[in-house]
Amino acid sequence: MTSPTRAASRVERQPVVRALARVGLAAIGLLHILIGIIALAVAFGAGGNADQSGALQALVAVPGGLFVLWAVIVGLIFLAAWQILQAITAHRPGEKLIEVVKCVVYAILAGVAISIASGGGKDSSSSEKSSSAKLLAMPGGVFILAAIGLIVVGVGVVFVFNGVTHRFERDLRLPPNRWATITTMLGRVGYVSKGIALVIVGGLVVFGALTADPEKAGGLDGSLKALTQVPFGVFLLILIALGLIAYGAFWCVRAFASRLKEQ
Repeated sequence: MTSPTRAASRVERQPVVRALARVGLAAIGLLHILIGIIALAVAFGAGGNADQSGALQALVAVPGGLFVLWAVIVGLIFLAAWQILQAITAHRPGEKLIEVVKCVVYAILAGVAISIASGGGKDSSSSEKSSSAKLLAMPGGVFILAAIGLIVVGVGVVFVFNGVTHRFERDLRLPPNRWATITTMLGRVGYVSKGIALVIVGGLVVFGALTADPEKAGGLDGSLKALTQVPFGVFLLILIALGLIAYGAFWCVRAFASRLKEQ
């Protein structure tokens, strides 16, 4: 090991660092549970934004929710820092890249949460539509937006594949007890459901690009709401919502039942 790698390895073994990383994992789980609950509400005719910002805003709206939100923010920040440590100590370039991407995603999510906690929340679906409109107005923007949609579809396919083949279980370090069975079952359902949701999102983004209609590229919230307008879409939306709740529960159980990865 090089000196930076040894230093990162020592830091990631600190009990406080590992505990805060677990809080971050639980925060990801909580957000997915909230998104699933909001999606269920949408399926039954209620309002709400079924995406990360909508989940965070819903959290602020309940008594004591702001305190929980700041706990989520701390967890996400430390989870992003944990991914940096994982990237430093990873052995293969591909693994390093994956950990860096995770770090960026968690850091962005923490930034959105901080904005909402500070009273600056906004409708992410409208923001995504605005971004899509700007892309479509650029030379070659149609191809860029379509490429983004295809990437999202690809990520969704990977999620479904990992859930169906149980590939995600390779990264789990579960002790042989009852939590192992519960965690893997929740993961299988959750990975497939989130994958389907991402495929729908990406597909609508591609459709929005091909039809030059940014209204079709509204992100997760817009995609899930679009399901209510098609035959049997509400039924599919309910299944996806329950799957997202299962995926969130998987992260929550995993946060405290599994051993954190060590390089």
